[in-house]
Amino acid sequence: MLAAGGRNADSRRQRALEDLARIYWFPLYAYVRRQGQSPQTAEDLTQAFFARLIEKHSLRRVDRSKGKFRSFLLASLKHFLSNEYDKTRTEKRGGRIKVLALDAASAEARYSIEPVDHMTPERVFEQRWAWAVLDQVLLRLRAQYDARGQGGVFEALKGALLERPADGQYAESACELGMTQGAVVVAAHRLRGRYRKLLRDEIAQTVADPQQIDEEVQYLLGCL
Repeated sequence: MLAAGGRNADSRRQRALEDLARIYWFPLYAYVRRQGQSPQTAEDLTQAFFARLIEKHSLRRVDRSKGKFRSFLLASLKHFLSNEYDKTRTEKRGGRIKVLALDAASAEARYSIEPVDHMTPERVFEQRWAWAVLDQVLLRLRAQYDARGQGGVFEALKGALLERPADGQYAESACELGMTQGAVVVAAHRLRGRYRKLLRDEIAQTVADPQQIDEEVQYLLGCL
């Protein structure tokens, strides 16, 4: 968590923040693309940005930036782009080492999912950040259900996590899963409860103060 402190925690905290960076690199790529850069240049700049943060241990200062990893990364990227653009292009064309395993083709496909002509670069970043958070939560939730041998239940009911179930959906799921409709309703309720807990847990890793969790949850859901 970003609030973790103390000299003994520095190394663990740095590794944890690097892991978060690897999960949440795509919104930064999308921001750079929305600035008008090509896919190749956006990939280069995103790689160079994270290399700079990791090499200089700048991630350790994340708790000085209003307590939100999201805000820290975007502010740092803006500063990086304004000061390092020309230098970065020269270094990357010379074969600079990559620090993140970015799939440029996949990134461009994700970037193109929805039109963004009406969005500012900041709005694109925040929307993609919200998507990245929810994707990570779904991955963790799916892993939990798979570990319990309930992957089928997750697949059948995951659509009810963010949308109100359509009429007859639980009856269809009950038939598909070989369960009673009442049991499916209970399973859906438990799924939503676990989802909410994992969402809060995920966001807790990106804020310095636990009191910011609810605010960040509402803000990100509003970005979708």
